[in-house]
Amino acid sequence: MGGRVHKSILNAEVNLLFYFLSLFLTFFSRKIFLDNLGAEFMGLTGTLNNILGYLNLSELGISACIGYFLFKPLQSDNRQEIQNILSLLGYLYRWIGGIILAGAIFVSLFFPLIFREATLNLPIIYFAFYSFLGSSLIGYFINYRQILLSADQKNYLVAIYYQSARLVKLALQIYLAYTYKNLFVWVAIEFLFAVIGCIILNWKINKEYPWLKVDVRQGRLLLKEYPEIITKTKQVFIHKIKDFVLVKSDELFIFLFVSLKMVAFYGNYMIIISKLIAMFSSITGSVGASVGNLVAEGNKQHMLKVFWEYTTIQHTIAAILTFSLYTLLEPFICHWLGAEYVMDHRILVLLVLYIYITNSRNSVDSFNYAHGLYADVWSAWAELGINITITIVCGIQWGIIGILLGKLTSLLAIVVLWKPYYLFTAGFKEPVRNYWSGVLRNYAISAFSIGTSVWLIRFIPFSPYASLWLWVAYAALSMLVFLVIDVSATLIFAKGAKDSFYRIKNIRKR
Repeated sequence: MGGRVHKSILNAEVNLLFYFLSLFLTFFSRKIFLDNLGAEFMGLTGTLNNILGYLNLSELGISACIGYFLFKPLQSDNRQEIQNILSLLGYLYRWIGGIILAGAIFVSLFFPLIFREATLNLPIIYFAFYSFLGSSLIGYFINYRQILLSADQKNYLVAIYYQSARLVKLALQIYLAYTYKNLFVWVAIEFLFAVIGCIILNWKINKEYPWLKVDVRQGRLLLKEYPEIITKTKQVFIHKIKDFVLVKSDELFIFLFVSLKMVAFYGNYMIIISKLIAMFSSITGSVGASVGNLVAEGNKQHMLKVFWEYTTIQHTIAAILTFSLYTLLEPFICHWLGAEYVMDHRILVLLVLYIYITNSRNSVDSFNYAHGLYADVWSAWAELGINITITIVCGIQWGIIGILLGKLTSLLAIVVLWKPYYLFTAGFKEPVRNYWSGVLRNYAISAFSIGTSVWLIRFIPFSPYASLWLWVAYAALSMLVFLVIDVSATLIFAKGAKDSFYRIKNIRKR
């Protein structure tokens, strides 16, 4: 237990450090890029990355399964099995990289048709696409071994080198964009740093695991020794396709149903949202591997205790995200980019509902993953079908609002109702009523805290729109009001709250 906690703390500290280092640079760079490279180019980068995301669907499932199968050999220090599993991963990734390359070449043939209404020239579109493609393929042909760092709770090593390179890259892109306003240079820097990051990361992996010998040529023979990996991969593949459509396809749907310009507008919102989520993920991001090791130990009572601690923490984080985004995002957009970049308020309402559900679900997802519970492929198809159907019907009618309605409806049906049932019946072997008797308190606490706080902050005697400094003061006061209400209610009523508070309070002693 001590080792897991120590590694989680180290991961959290390193991730938080780089989070705050990159926060200002990210927002500052977005403003520079929009002003000097144009909203359409920034929309193009989002669209091209989403196209590549669809091509990357052929990978989905493999990395998740490999991480799951690494937990036990890491716990027992079975180096030969670790090498076998990574050799198998390398073999599979070689094939996937080839499939993605072929698919990318095929899709690019249709760019004159896909981007016929764009004002950007085809040379920059192709140059950007193949540069992004090259950066992606590096992960399949070279960087696949980094999954070992994740399963071994050493993501801090990835963060140190990857995030350092990213900060330097952003600084260089800001300077070159402001000085030369050249789209080709911006894209070239993006690819160059992907190569540099690859070299540094693999050097560190070799230093951290000098005994690691991966033989990709043996991967095909090893398929027969690990048939369960293929079975699990097929199951996870379906779930990951569904997750991709829900999480990654927004900008592509907006491009199809609205416009390339609105992709950039929506992207501005998502940058802020992703940065807030990243701040909390930097603290809890290593929990997945920790939970995997916990489940591998097999102590059911301890698992349930940790589950409720983690659930309460995730619902608290989800409530903080929801309240802060609802009250502060729109005035921040006004100060950051200008009032013309603020979208329909109904979009914000739907976004914060989506953010709450997706972030409060993390505890259930982590324990399902740790138990290897992926056999419910029907639920993935159902969620995907509900999402696509409503997105297409409502997206044509209402644009971004319709796209978000599709996401929310599918989440409520499967994530909120089915996934907890599956975990408790197939994983914990407990009645699902035990889940609902606890989690309904979390939902009630969040609704009460957010609703009460939104009403109370109306009495703050100044507007967050007046100036950036008044926005900062408004943010501090409103978050203080919310945290007092939410933390108090959580400690009094939420299941596992006192245990989680005790763990956080004494985390350095463990």
